[in-house]
Amino acid sequence: MSTATAGYTFAVLTMSDKGSRGERVDESGAYLQGRLAEEGYQQRAYAMVPDRIADIVQQLRHFADDLKVSLVVTTGGTGLSPSDVTPEAMNEVLEREIPGMAEAMRAASMAKTSRAMLSRGRAGTRGTTLIVNLPGSLRAVQENLEVILPVLPHALEKIAGGTADCGAAHD
Repeated sequence: MSTATAGYTFAVLTMSDKGSRGERVDESGAYLQGRLAEEGYQQRAYAMVPDRIADIVQQLRHFADDLKVSLVVTTGGTGLSPSDVTPEAMNEVLEREIPGMAEAMRAASMAKTSRAMLSRGRAGTRGTTLIVNLPGSLRAVQENLEVILPVLPHALEKIAGGTADCGAAHD
């Protein structure tokens, strides 16, 4: 657990038609909840919705606008299947895009599989909430989360209005 993450809350949102019908166990969502808690983030919410833009938008707005969580991590719906609509839902939710986070995750994944270039996940903010889209598979979630974990505390601090210099610390 890190003191840098103390006080930051999170929510996990899984997009899955099969999962929302009880036909699939949500391994990726469960992993995210455990891993973020292990890092010291405080869980506020978890939800699973079908792959429908309106449902995704409603849940993300609830997490950001009503619960005011610091971080929302989503899993699923970022690929090319007709039902993969998470990026389109983000068009209705995000106020500011953070393309570097999504680019970093795709770049790291590309070192493992060329299929990573098919991911359409995004990252950005709504109010003081950071929202990050991860793929649906457990392995991809594990790999992508590890890419962004080191920068999350600083990103959350900046989004909340912190004035620390971004160049002060190096990886």
